[in-house]
Amino acid sequence: MSQSVVSFPASAARKEVVRIFLCGDVMLGRGIDQILPYPCSPRLHEDYVHSAIEYVRLAEQVSGSIPAPANVAYIWGDALDVLRRKQPDARIINLETSITRSEDYEAKGINYRISPENAECLRVAAIDCCALANNHVLDWGRTGLLDTLGVLRKLGIKTAGAGCDLHEASAAAILNLPAKGRLLVASFVLPDSGAPVRWGATPETPGVNLLPDLSSASVAWACDQLAELRRADDLVVVSIHWGGNWGYEIPTEQIRFAHALIDRAGVCIVHGHSAHHAKALEIYNNRLVLYGCGDFLNDYEGIEGYESFRNDLSLMYFADIAAKSGGLLALEMVPLQIRRFRLRHALGKDAEWLAHMLDSESAQFGAGVRLDRNGTLIAFWPAFPDS
Repeated sequence: MSQSVVSFPASAARKEVVRIFLCGDVMLGRGIDQILPYPCSPRLHEDYVHSAIEYVRLAEQVSGSIPAPANVAYIWGDALDVLRRKQPDARIINLETSITRSEDYEAKGINYRISPENAECLRVAAIDCCALANNHVLDWGRTGLLDTLGVLRKLGIKTAGAGCDLHEASAAAILNLPAKGRLLVASFVLPDSGAPVRWGATPETPGVNLLPDLSSASVAWACDQLAELRRADDLVVVSIHWGGNWGYEIPTEQIRFAHALIDRAGVCIVHGHSAHHAKALEIYNNRLVLYGCGDFLNDYEGIEGYESFRNDLSLMYFADIAAKSGGLLALEMVPLQIRRFRLRHALGKDAEWLAHMLDSESAQFGAGVRLDRNGTLIAFWPAFPDS
């Protein structure tokens, strides 16, 4: 396989490159909210756990004492230094947590929320855009969603995928990149990720940008939506919450949908998430498809089950995109591990495990992943004429 791997240091060459940071689900509720300075009430409405403090205790049993209150930078750990070194032009996350003190909870089993005060942690990490089309952003009702939108607006963070009505929920976030043009971020959610159909925004009611399925009609609708928003020179990222929590299989419908977004709507990155662990990646027509980015932050330490999927391991995805064509030039992934509700570098066998898994799962798409001497995962794929 002819490899296409390019690195761009902070130099004049970077003017022609847009570096985008992406990650999986950022789940800041329950135990994580409890260790930060201004937590919500710990009361939960789950079948087996009735206080969020119990998640803190479970984590401490396996990982050791967690400082509380921790400062709002604590949870990011080593990720902050990585972001400083990599200097991405845009930082995009899937925020799978409502920002609210609302008590109007949805009776759906698990409800995530972080207090508006603790949401300052998002500004500490200089997040540019939160994708909100997922199955937890309305865990505390439409009041909780509107609170979330208001807090993020005050923090200066753009949002996509949810809004006070369908028009706002389906609009793309516009990130203006100095000297590099515009980056649009659109966000969709599928019911198979656990999002109730009733959460879909309407012309009169708040909600999420919900796709009923991945049928040809949904493809056409999504592409038409993007066509209305996009200018000729825009780069477009589509963030999509789809599929179940566990398993590496990539449904044919997801592949067809991702390819259609690239072929028909000119999307440069398909940013998939929902599964609690990373899944295969594909470079299709020199555009990046991440079928599942896994969890980035969660409070699952000490919870038994599905250990073989290693959802304690996280990845920071750094995609270098050609500013003019939108083609993928390089993809580096920094492996991290969640310990004591904090991100730290994943080293040795843990990093090797991630590299082997991603390499094995991505082989079906002709892509590969190797671990370099610095502990970073590097993607490679057949050379493309425009790369």
